[in-house]
Amino acid sequence: MKAILALEDGTWFEGTSFTGPGESGGEAIFNTGMTGYQEVLTDPSYTGQMVCMTYPLIGNYGVTEEDLESAKIHVAAFIVKECCKNPSNWRSVMSLPEYLEKAGIMGIEGIDTRALTRHLRINGAMRGIISTEELDPAKLVEKAKQLPTMEGQNLADKVTSDSCYAWIDNKPVPVDVSKGYEWTGKGPRLVLVDYGVKWNILRLLDAEGFEVLSVPSSYTEEQIRALNPEAIFLSNGPGDPAVLDHAVKTAKSLCEDLPVAGICLGHQILGLALGGDAFKLKFGHHGCNHPVMDMESNKIEISSQNHGFCVDISKCPDLKITHKNLNDETLEGFAHKTKPIIAIQFHPEAAPGPHDSCYFFARFRDMVKEKTGK
Repeated sequence: MKAILALEDGTWFEGTSFTGPGESGGEAIFNTGMTGYQEVLTDPSYTGQMVCMTYPLIGNYGVTEEDLESAKIHVAAFIVKECCKNPSNWRSVMSLPEYLEKAGIMGIEGIDTRALTRHLRINGAMRGIISTEELDPAKLVEKAKQLPTMEGQNLADKVTSDSCYAWIDNKPVPVDVSKGYEWTGKGPRLVLVDYGVKWNILRLLDAEGFEVLSVPSSYTEEQIRALNPEAIFLSNGPGDPAVLDHAVKTAKSLCEDLPVAGICLGHQILGLALGGDAFKLKFGHHGCNHPVMDMESNKIEISSQNHGFCVDISKCPDLKITHKNLNDETLEGFAHKTKPIIAIQFHPEAAPGPHDSCYFFARFRDMVKEKTGK
């Protein structure tokens, strides 16, 4: 089925829908990962974005139940050069086209993804729309211009969990905390604020011995403290951190006396809470091959990344840079000089990507142990 992808600057591409009829729009970005498309699709941080995969063949190993990073697909649309309809993988439960179609997500193939990637690399991420219903490129360009920009959007509150849940036996288990919460005592009491968390973060925190309780992004400082946590974790998530006033205020208060860590959007929220500023990157960092320097060890890590915004902490005398991006020198991690607070912009939990940075979870665990004795 013929489909058109049109961008707000007037550029357009003709391709084929592999998910049936429909129309969908969002911010067009590119991801440089060769594998991991299922994790990309189910990462809440991609909410509101149409993802173009730079690797030419996507879908060859199908879709598996073990590789989910949340309960549903979050991308606005999926753009590939060629989609494999007949996967070969003993774990596969369905093909990529079936998975997207079942979720009502547009997929387009047959376009020049190299040209699209180069265009976004030169001109920056921009709004776009894919349609099989309107095939006039000029009209689609006008539709794309009417879409909201990523700046100013609070998407974290749209993807956060509706209620609290514990991470038990490698899955989220809903819990009622209206009358308090009884911790089991298996490890340090960790409250994770869910701004769109990836499940592998929960898996790795659990593996480090934390007893994890996740709360919605709407939770106040008072509600969080009522749960009697010994540590706080701020998750990844989508959208513009500059509009998350509630999250920043809550984080600032919790940082006064509790160990706190953050990843991606959580990193940005912590940066703002501690006096930094946020800004939009031209085309963002999305992929599994971004080189990062650990400033404390002088080691280079190949990291998994997915963020369109960044934080500037140059005016924060209490913070020190712990990681920087070797492609564009942007901030990738910081720590408080005197308090047990650490954050990184990239994804140490991978899924998908290399495991170079998994030590982040053990590093936070050591900080909590030093603070609590547990």
